[in-house]
This record gives sequence, C-alpha cells and structure tokens, in this order.
Amino acid sequence: FEQVVEIVQPPRALDHTPLLQVMLAWENNAVGALDLPGLSVEAAGDELDQVEFDLELSLGEHGEEIAGTLGYATALFDRATIERQRGYLLALLRAMAADARQEVHRIELLSTAERTYLLEELNRTAAPYPAERCIHELFETQVHKAPDAVAVVCEDERLSYGELNARANRLAHQLITLGVKPGDRIATLLDRSVALMVAQLAILKTGGVYVPIDRALPSARQELLMADCAARLVLCADDLVEATIPVRAIEPLIAETGCSSDPRLALSAETAAYVMYTSGSTGLPKGVVVPHRAVNRLVINSGYVKIDAGDRVAWAGNPAFDASTFEVWAPLLNGGCIVAMHAATVRDTPSFARALEQHRVTSLFLTTALFNQYTSSIAPTLAQLKYLLCGGDRADLASFLRLLKEKGPVRLIHCYGPTETTTFATFWTCPADCKGAVAPIGRPIANTRVYLLDGHGGLVPFGAVGELCIGGAGVARGYLNRPELTAERFIASPFVEGDR
Repeated sequence: FEQVVEIVQPPRALDHTPLLQVMLAWENNAVGALDLPGLSVEAAGDELDQVEFDLELSLGEHGEEIAGTLGYATALFDRATIERQRGYLLALLRAMAADARQEVHRIELLSTAERTYLLEELNRTAAPYPAERCIHELFETQVHKAPDAVAVVCEDERLSYGELNARANRLAHQLITLGVKPGDRIATLLDRSVALMVAQLAILKTGGVYVPIDRALPSARQELLMADCAARLVLCADDLVEATIPVRAIEPLIAETGCSSDPRLALSAETAAYVMYTSGSTGLPKGVVVPHRAVNRLVINSGYVKIDAGDRVAWAGNPAFDASTFEVWAPLLNGGCIVAMHAATVRDTPSFARALEQHRVTSLFLTTALFNQYTSSIAPTLAQLKYLLCGGDRADLASFLRLLKEKGPVRLIHCYGPTETTTFATFWTCPADCKGAVAPIGRPIANTRVYLLDGHGGLVPFGAVGELCIGGAGVARGYLNRPELTAERFIASPFVEGDR
C-alpha cells in the first residue's frame, strides 16, 4: 500500500488516509506451523490496538464458517455505531443466504425496533390545532378577545386588532365589489407595511388567494409571475406598475368608507390561502399553493415556539419569502403584535439593533447569512430576545456558540423546511451547553413527519445517506399549473394512509 501511495502521490491530509479509507481483506493464507529447535512457538492473539484505515473488515474461512474482525478508528466511530453496522451486514448476509435470487435493494436491514423508532417514535408529533378553520377566522377570534390590543406596528404607525380588522373588512367589501370571488388570485406588490397586512387579511376574507411578488424583481419577471398565477387583480403602492391585468393602488382603496363588518363567507381551511413562488434558482419559479390549514399548523401549538399575547414578532423578511408566513401569522393568530421593519432598517446594523430594542421585539427570524453577520456585531441585543430563529442555509455552529456566550434569555432555534412544507418542517434548539460540531436540522415540528429514504422508497439505516421526505399537515396542495410536477413531487405516503 505504501508503494502504491508513493507512485500515485495523491493529495495528502491529516484527517484521513490517502487513496482509500475503508478496506475489505479476504484472509486466505494458511498459517503454517513453525518448528524451531529448542523453542515453543504459538500464534499471537487476534486483538489489535490500532488500525491502518478508518474501517477494516477482515474475513476468512474457518472450517465451515466465514468469520473475521471489524476494526475501526475510535476517533471517528464509537462502539455502538460499529455494532449497529455489523448488525446491518449480518442481516444482509443472512437474507442473501436465504434467497440468493432476491434483489439486494429489497433486503430489509432494519430490525423491528429500529424501524418502529424511525417510523413512529421520531414522528410522534400529533398535537391539537384548528385544522378546520380559516386564517382570517382565527384572526377574528383574537379581535373579539382583545379588540384594543396592538396588532401591528410600523415605525410611528400602529393599529389595534379592532382597527386592523375594520380596515381589512372595508377593503374586502371593496374587492368583492370589484368582482373578486373565492379562489381568485390577487397579486400584491407591496413592501412590509400596515397596508400589506390589511391587503392580505382582506384577500383571505373574500375567499381569495394572495400572491406576494417581490417589488425588487425586474418588471419582466413580475409580469411573468402575474401571468402564471392568472391574477385577477394587482394591489400595489402609489407608483402603479404596468400590467395587462387591472392594477389598483392600495391606499385609496383602504381610505374609502364602507361596510366594516366581517364578510363571513362559507370557506374551507383546505382551500388555498396564498401562492408563494420559489426563487427559480433551478429553473423557472414554481408557484406553491398553500392552504389555510397548513399555516395554522405552522403557528399554533407547533412545538418549536409558543407565541402569545405578550410577544412582539419582527417582520423583517421579504413578503415574497416564505418566512414571512411565520412572521405575520404567528403573532396575529395568537394575540401578539407584528413589528414591521423597512428593508433599510434591517440592512443597517445599528438601526436594526435600535429598532429591536425600541419596539421590545421578543421573537425574530433571520436568514442564515444575516444570523451569522449579526451574531458578530449585535450579539448583546440578540441575546435578550425570547426566540431567535434562523434558517435558509447550512447553519454555522460557531455563530450559535458566540451568542450563547452572552448569557441572555434567548432560545436559539435552527429551522429547516422547503416552501412546499409551509416554511418550517424541522427544528433544533441549541442547548446552553452545546458541544457538537454541527448544527443539525433537528426533529419535526408538530403534526409533521420526516423520513430518510433510499432510491427505492425504503427507510435507510442510521448513519446512511438518503433523501429527506416530509409529510403531515404542512404539505402544500401542489404546484400551480404544474400537474405533472405535482404528481411527481407530492406523492402518497407509503407509511401513513391518506398522508402525503
């Protein structure tokens, strides 16, 4: 081996052996007896105190059996891991001996206990939540509980729950007058603001579907998204956009007087609440259709945070980014307050820190990039939050540990989830005494199930690479206008009847 390495001269590193790290050796050399005059000779024991590779499996024939040893680098593996791997190997060999004609991928490596753990124990996440009610109905419940409580703050503007509901109702009746019907999609080209909050609530009250579109996108991309979703109407700021469909400025509509009572249309929680477009980084943007029920599961009795009437949640994300679903509806459906922050404030570190302190923000979500940046610059401010969530990219554990040194009350949560599973699917809370090397994506939030599957749809063993598949109440309805892709990606669960 040393001669091969010398000839090949591969790149060298201190953390692994060159060329290969796993060795399978078939020991077929007979051990001869040594007859030395005046000496008694016997074979040394088989126990080894060191290995040359990360993992070494040595096998040989011993009479009618094949036996051997499995050596491993203790710096990389613990004994429990190796014993588990040995179990998988034995299960594979026993199955092959029992039926040599069967396809290898159909062999079950998992024990009954491990399969039960992966399927049931890890996914025992059922929790009560209002699955049968619409988002705006749950908001109206909060209005009746505390109509004078502050619902949304944006710089010097603030609205109570009662005022926000009345404005949303007036706009909803205006939209109905304009011809908006249940199921119609309404595009919103608005920044984070009280007006956008009024618009989203009003659209839901009409039975419509709001479609947030990033104002910073090129006009050609905006028009593409409007056309793709077949928007019935576009609501925008005073600077009207050019479009082939009706466009209305939001402020004059909100200012109009009219009926301020709840429309109270008969609607289902399974109908669409919004369409969120993916970034399109792997092709054309895909419109993900999310029902009311999925949003309720995200923000009520969800298991990863508990937002209540005393909480003030920062709305710092782009309205066209699915984290805004948490930032908006977590406070409004639990009696809390939204603190809407302008993009310029979020981008400027000192201004952002002052805004968090001035508005007494208790909960904040940051993209991973911003999280890493701000834990280096305003850690003392962030440490005073009740909840600090981050996600969107691979997390840097060093940033978590840096913030933990501030000894604040903050609960640090790493969240993961694609738009197709309504913002968050899994979470990991960083413990105060964290000693790990990476920040994992954690376990499923309430009413969510996760599986790691192989290419044939079977569960992979512990430590194996697989595809993450997510099921449960957060799964979206599918892709807008993409039936083939929906059928390909949104499949029936092989483990839970009726689930996707």
